[in-house]
Amino acid sequence: MNVLIIGAHGQIGQHLVDELKNDKKHTPIAFVRKEEQVKEFEEKDVKARLGNLEDSVDEIKKRMTDIDAVVFTAGSGGSTGADKTLLIDLDGAVKAVEAAKASGIDRFVMVSAFGADDRDRWNDELKSYYVAKHFADMWLMDSKLNYTIVRPGMLENKDSIGKVLIKDVIEESDVFSIPRIDVAKVLTEALDNEKTYHKSFDLVTGEDSVSDALNKL
Repeated sequence: MNVLIIGAHGQIGQHLVDELKNDKKHTPIAFVRKEEQVKEFEEKDVKARLGNLEDSVDEIKKRMTDIDAVVFTAGSGGSTGADKTLLIDLDGAVKAVEAAKASGIDRFVMVSAFGADDRDRWNDELKSYYVAKHFADMWLMDSKLNYTIVRPGMLENKDSIGKVLIKDVIEESDVFSIPRIDVAKVLTEALDNEKTYHKSFDLVTGEDSVSDALNKL
């Protein structure tokens, strides 16, 4: 399966490229916005395509030839304002969904945010970010694509723990964070796991293996 990773140069994206490259079942293809990033991936023997989420749907679609699945893990970053958040995290995600649909790509996995499905759980200081994630997720769910929406808790740059808690909604847990590499492991296994099809869920560190947690959905 050829998997286009939109946001491949981000922290989760880079872990995901490595996970897919190592699992032997998928071929990661990086969607990045800078020439030097293309070269960086090609030096690691990973195919890369130059694109920009602020381009038109037709331009994004051109980067989706010979693709079987899309994983969207792009984001404007914490240093940008609400305007860029709406352009990338919302409109960029919507355009990626539209481009996938127009390309005949059915499988689409979205990295969202913990609690994005419920306004009562939104952080007031990050409201524009949650608005963007909320409506991007809704657009994907209404697209008729075979979607999975993963809503990770607070992201940490730690070594893999390899144990997770996955539920439609996590209301009580001792931990509300997760290493980025473990998010990538969940994305990798979710691609082919039918239990995740047409599902959205919260994700934090827990006590189950990734496979066991996904199979409980």
